[in-house]
Amino acid sequence: MKKILLSLTLGLSLFFGGAVMAQTAAPAPAPAASEAKAAEPAATASAAAPAAAATNLATAAPVPNKGDTAWMMVSTMLVILMTVPGLALFYGGLVRSKNMLSVLMQVMVTFSLIVVLWFLYGYSLAFTEGGRFFGGFDRLFMKGIWDNAAGTFANAATFSKGVVIPEIVFAAFQATFAGITGCLIVGAFAERMKFSAVIAFMVLWFTFSYAPIAHMVWFWMGPDAYATKDVVDAMNAKAGYIWQTGALDFAGGTVVHINAAVAGLVGAFMVGKRIGYGKEAMAPHSLTLTMVGASLLWVGWFGFNAGSALEANGFAALAFINTLGATAAAVLAWCVGEALMRGKASMLGAASGAVAGLVAITPAAGNVGIGGALVIGAVAGFACMWGVSALKKMLGADDSLDVFGVHGVGGIVGALLTGVFNSPALGGPGYVADWVTAGMVTAADYSIAAQVWVQFKAVLVTIVWSGVVSFIAFKLVDMTIGLRVSEEDEREGLDISAHGETAYNR
Repeated sequence: MKKILLSLTLGLSLFFGGAVMAQTAAPAPAPAASEAKAAEPAATASAAAPAAAATNLATAAPVPNKGDTAWMMVSTMLVILMTVPGLALFYGGLVRSKNMLSVLMQVMVTFSLIVVLWFLYGYSLAFTEGGRFFGGFDRLFMKGIWDNAAGTFANAATFSKGVVIPEIVFAAFQATFAGITGCLIVGAFAERMKFSAVIAFMVLWFTFSYAPIAHMVWFWMGPDAYATKDVVDAMNAKAGYIWQTGALDFAGGTVVHINAAVAGLVGAFMVGKRIGYGKEAMAPHSLTLTMVGASLLWVGWFGFNAGSALEANGFAALAFINTLGATAAAVLAWCVGEALMRGKASMLGAASGAVAGLVAITPAAGNVGIGGALVIGAVAGFACMWGVSALKKMLGADDSLDVFGVHGVGGIVGALLTGVFNSPALGGPGYVADWVTAGMVTAADYSIAAQVWVQFKAVLVTIVWSGVVSFIAFKLVDMTIGLRVSEEDEREGLDISAHGETAYNR
């Protein structure tokens, strides 16, 4: 009996010991990096490919560059600055004083909620290998982020072969993108939606709209996966659906802005118009705070766009200068448009123009030349001014803070014009060498018409996907919690009725 027990114990020890060794020896799947470098079809890069590593065991694993790592951490903090306090103050100044704190609360709590959900499961659904529409569960609860085999943190690929950053930095950077996208939506139904309903909707929408669209647009197997020509088709087939079409989205024109704008528009319709809308004055209570918020958005957006290069390199610099130029051009365009239409340029218009330019240049930031960025900014300024006036009246929805008029219209303009100004003939970088060697494209065959068509399809998929998910999510919340506060609470203001406090003591 003792021999049997000893044999059994030894067998179990060897079994579990072998299982642990196999687990620790297995390379952690390094999910994709975020937005596509200038000429690359809007992508994210996943981990350095296991296949690439297997082809040359003697090659030492790449080590993150301290400069790239530092830049990505700074960029992450800049995106947080965009959201809290940037977006919060921008939105807060635009509502009536009795709803100031409710908007600040919705922005801060939505951001916090989505960051937590991101680390629990969102990151895994967006940036690990799975299907064309959803990722897998390799990073559920951020498991595997520590590489036991190497005795260090796992790395995530960038857009250069053999260049990596710590995966925890990449995951944090992308968490801020997910967070601000949810926060953008709250501006569409500000001043009338239940706080609990906002939170419930965000959980559903983040899970079934943001994460899958991020995967579709940005997930690919990374440059190191394209080790030989015979693996090209197999690697391409593992990427997200929209990425496979060759769509360009450097920092989130589809994933962030169009995605959020459509959700906001659906919400504005389903929640209904504010009491007194069109009959009572609903002017912004503090354009000073709105201007401060817009300025913080502009500053933070350099991290949003330039950080999406994932490296401190020339493409980050290109995205940086394009973010500067396009935004300035949009401010001027909006002011000129107002002056021509109304005889006066307004502070609200200038602030709105800045956001319009930032939105439009997002998908194009590292994908177009400086001249193209200026044109995109100028067009966005005029287009978004039309979006918050004429288009808004045509739609008939009470989009409180013009989420669709700015982020929807600006995102669509930027996405489509990216296909135009990416062309080398118009000063854009075109398709870079990595993509030619990967078998994705031929540099000499760039076609503006073909690329714009690809961009249009990406926009259309995003609109339909977000629209359907948003409608279902709002409907479920309405059936369970109810979307809207009572008339009495709405008239009193959400600061008092929902949170029991006021923004200003008088």
